Amino acid sequence: MAYGRETFAVAQRILTELVRRKRSLIFWAMFPITLLVINSLILEERAQLSRGAAYASATAPTLVGAALFFSCLGGSIATVVSEREQRTLKRLFVSPLRGISYFLGICLAHCCIALGQTLLVFTIALALGADFQGNVPLTIAILFLSVMSYVGVGFMLGTQLARRTEDANALVAAFGVPLLLLGGAFLPTSLFPDSLLAIAAYNPVYHMNEALMAVLIDEAGVTDISNHLTFLVLFTTVVVAGGWFFYQQMLRIERTF
Repeated sequence: MAYGRETFAVAQRILTELVRRKRSLIFWAMFPITLLVINSLILEERAQLSRGAAYASATAPTLVGAALFFSCLGGSIATVVSEREQRTLKRLFVSPLRGISYFLGICLAHCCIALGQTLLVFTIALALGADFQGNVPLTIAILFLSVMSYVGVGFMLGTQLARRTEDANALVAAFGVPLLLLGGAFLPTSLFPDSLLAIAAYNPVYHMNEALMAVLIDEAGVTDISNHLTFLVLFTTVVVAGGWFFYQQMLRIERTF
């Protein structure tokens, strides 16, 4: 119960700040919607596909992955940087807040943002003619594991490498864009050479996109995407453990300033 209360308190504080600022929420909504429309128009014109087929074939699932990656990884880095700049971390020294609760609170807040982005993208796609027949619980499980993975990577990068807002932007550019490209968010993985596919096998974005496409387009089941699910489960477990460790390390570093 104590962990639950602390987790909800952290998530509530993060979401309250986002709602007050509003701009971040608006921009995170604009990003997937804009790419959704542009990509569908390109596919419709160049591949001679109907608008619904264009969405269902490539656009919506991959752009959900891209949107979640940017908001979760970039958002968690920005959260840690904000805590440092506002000196909020100093208050944590005298609070009973546990490291795992702080990490899970950030994850819960970004799960709420991810849910909003996912609903927004798929609602627009369905309204324009897309047809998704996949397993809904399995899709939710993939999205949840992916959010945990992305937030975990962002949290670890933020605690170790980011001290200013400029650092957050640089980290997203340096790590985020290559991971998205290797994950198949902008180019289909069928175009990748074997050398890039071997590297992509260690990328959570790749496994999320492949799993989502298989479930939503090909109506795949758990056994069909077992390798992607196994990777996401293992990766999530590692980053949750890493989140606790790096939280403790972050507090020790902050005590020296």
